[in-house]
Amino acid sequence: MEPEVIGLAKQLIQKPSYTPDDAGCQPLLMNRLGGQGFQGEHHRFGEVDNVLIWHGDSPGPSLLFLGHTDVVPPGDLGAWDHEPLSAHVESGVLFGRGVADMKGSIAAMVLAIEKFVGQYPNHPGKVALMLTSDEEGVALDGVKKFMPLMAQKHHFDYCMVGEPSSSVVLGDTVRVGRRGSLHVNITVKGQQGHVAYPHNAQNPIFLAARAIDELSRFEWDIGNEDFPATSFQVSNINAGSGVTNIIPGELKITANFRYSPESSQQSLAEQLQHILDHHQLSYELDWQLSGEPFHCKNEVYKQALKASVKKITGVIPEFNTAGGTSDGRFVAPHGIATMELGPINKTIHQVNECEKVAHLVQLESIYLDLIQRLLLK
Repeated sequence: MEPEVIGLAKQLIQKPSYTPDDAGCQPLLMNRLGGQGFQGEHHRFGEVDNVLIWHGDSPGPSLLFLGHTDVVPPGDLGAWDHEPLSAHVESGVLFGRGVADMKGSIAAMVLAIEKFVGQYPNHPGKVALMLTSDEEGVALDGVKKFMPLMAQKHHFDYCMVGEPSSSVVLGDTVRVGRRGSLHVNITVKGQQGHVAYPHNAQNPIFLAARAIDELSRFEWDIGNEDFPATSFQVSNINAGSGVTNIIPGELKITANFRYSPESSQQSLAEQLQHILDHHQLSYELDWQLSGEPFHCKNEVYKQALKASVKKITGVIPEFNTAGGTSDGRFVAPHGIATMELGPINKTIHQVNECEKVAHLVQLESIYLDLIQRLLLK
């Protein structure tokens, strides 16, 4: 007999919720939980759907589960062994776009809170599920806008994000934070001219070369016990008009900082400007903060999750802050202890994305055990 969590995961996978389209995933879950005494509130910003579903309002600890119903496109359909939305099960493995990132986690969350409320209908505190359809996109009209509204109405002590944190076996890795992400567009000014008359021009590529080299080697910070040192990477350099006889008048550099809590947007901006000024460049900077770093230091929460993972899987998780950004960056600033635990991340965003059926069953059990440890203590 198919586990209930797999049946629900299949229903979600079969919906073509390519970001930012929720494609009916959130109404499906609202209707399911609404019939069991849960309350819900939905907000749509632009093309993005957001919902908070919760149960309980009595005094006591409160736990928020956070997930996203949107998925990335499937890519080359011919490269898939099975249709990406077919939710095909073979040899104990569930295939489909979004199964690991992160519809499998959502199904496990829903089953866990359902069973908890079924066992403890008058439980203390609050258990809730927040979903958006804008995590895989620009992430402007999702949790970033929705969380401040909900934080005015609801108090949460803990947040569990269902991002695929595990590496080899379920539960081997828990994210206790994420690095901040800061984008910068650097325009280095030169003087356009004819390549045959370089004395009448200033080539911004040559002007910027030494600065770029220094930026590649600069130590922004050394990180800390949970965070690696801040990284600066150039993702694109562009100059010229496409012809061979013109020295370009400007050079455009696109770069990104993935930074630890040991740095800040201000400190990184000041250090970058100091390097550019040192090389006597004429430049313009355009900054975009994608998310500040967050770091969970709540030992009660960390030990509870560690105990739940070990009880269900026998694995002792490693706490780290690897990976990119997640919507947890929009929750933690509200004073909510935020961590991430989800399926194996090996196939996310790839052809033939998949996860073991047994892992999703175990994930549901971990989430349920965690709720009990936090709300019934």
